Amino acid sequence: MSTLTTWLRDPNPASRMQSRLGQSYLSWLRLRRNPLAMIGLLITAILIFIAIFAPILAPHDPITQELSRRLLPPGTPGNILGTDDFGRDILSRILYGSRITLYIVLLVILTAPVVGLVIGTVAGYFGGWVDTILMRITDIFLAFPKLILALALVAVLGPGMENAVLAIALTSWPPYARVSRAETLTVRNSDYIAAVKLQGAGPIRIIWGHVIPMCLPSVIIRVTLDMAGVILTAAGLGFLGLGVQPPLPEWGLMISAGRKFLFEQWWVATMPGLAIFIVSLGFNLLGDGLRDVLDPKSASK
Repeated sequence: MSTLTTWLRDPNPASRMQSRLGQSYLSWLRLRRNPLAMIGLLITAILIFIAIFAPILAPHDPITQELSRRLLPPGTPGNILGTDDFGRDILSRILYGSRITLYIVLLVILTAPVVGLVIGTVAGYFGGWVDTILMRITDIFLAFPKLILALALVAVLGPGMENAVLAIALTSWPPYARVSRAETLTVRNSDYIAAVKLQGAGPIRIIWGHVIPMCLPSVIIRVTLDMAGVILTAAGLGFLGLGVQPPLPEWGLMISAGRKFLFEQWWVATMPGLAIFIVSLGFNLLGDGLRDVLDPKSASK
């Protein structure tokens, strides 16, 4: 292990792979020194583990109703977190709900940041009328609150998980475009960009090979910090009945179903609410840690 550590921390790497692995190892060491970031990483890892192994971990079917066991309190044998108004085990529904939450988060990650990154880098690199048109479109989307705009899009597209994901993605890309444009403006006139131009590289090659990699750290930080907002928006759509539809065990939908029992059977709405709180906190803590690691100013301290 000491030999591997020495190889990774070699100040004079012999190859590009050694250099990249060494940088990743040093970033991991900086991240590990932040206890709150490690808590966030642990929560995120647990979420992924639960989502993958939900069928094994869940003690009951999350959809099957058993009216004879409805509204049982937490601590009941066989139902640790109690049951809802249809007798469904709340723990099982939360475990399966993590799959839906992670599915929504992954789809948004694969769409909104990519769209925002492309629009921001193109606008920042070319400037002029291209920048003006793309940024004015971005300003239009930023002028509306994200949840309100998502509600309007879902109302047009119709309720459902796919439409909810599409609505969240369409309302989430403008901040990434802004971040990418700002990063592009700082590097487009750099000496190494001018050198690449002198070698005959075209705009697409420069943007793809040199500008986008410089923007990725800031975008990754923004993605991690925005995941809590994505989860809350998805839960809000589910709460209003415009997102995931019954009987699927989505956390916002579970809170909506339990709000009428909030004072007498508080656990029906409280347990999925705690799940949303913990997962959102985990993403925020991880995002703060990644910001300290990936930000060059913070990393040099």
